Amino acid sequence: MNEVTATASTVFLLDVDNTLLDNDRFAADLRTCLTYQFGQAECDRYWSVYEQLRDTVGYADYLGALQHFRLESDARPGLLAMSAWLLNYPFENLLFDDALATIKHLNKLGSAVILSDGDIVLQPYKVESAGIYGALGGRVLIFVHKERSLEAMQARYPADHYVMVDDKPNLLAAMKRVLGDKLTTVFVRQGHYAAKADLASIEPAPDYSIERIGDLPRLADELMRARTESVS
Repeated sequence: MNEVTATASTVFLLDVDNTLLDNDRFAADLRTCLTYQFGQAECDRYWSVYEQLRDTVGYADYLGALQHFRLESDARPGLLAMSAWLLNYPFENLLFDDALATIKHLNKLGSAVILSDGDIVLQPYKVESAGIYGALGGRVLIFVHKERSLEAMQARYPADHYVMVDDKPNLLAAMKRVLGDKLTTVFVRQGHYAAKADLASIEPAPDYSIERIGDLPRLADELMRARTESVS
């Protein structure tokens, strides 16, 4: 992976699921495939296993859930089909409109970096197969808990200022409490987490909200102009 070796003026930190990629659509497709292979009851059991595992490890692990799911009966041919389905899913089809164009624009203003959490197999694969890894020149960080890994992030990509873009305002708030004025938080209202978010209960609230990732370039331009004026 390429690294930022000198302190950048601004680093734009981007979440992946429901920020750059439509992960809700992936989950819907996964439900359809599970039901086709195993029936509705077993599909429901997979998601129960998935939720239990997420509560245990703290992140979404679709492959890990399949590993646990197979324990009760590992002789079914559908298990191999599901494994192949997950590992060959066309994640590039899940890119939100203007996602890669947004990354390209941000790289003109500063350095764009993926800051995600997730498993260490499927999550990196999603980023690479969707073309995000290449668009970022390999600037990708994937942690178990990204909001607890801000020291490691800053060591890897030092900057005068950071902008974090995410669909989960509670994570934005957690990061803001750590980095304070060094971080600008941007809530993107995409996906089911964003739809269910109660901003009135989030403290501190996001600095900015946008409806879609394609709205970010204009906001980023405004933020950079404001920062330039403040130091001139």
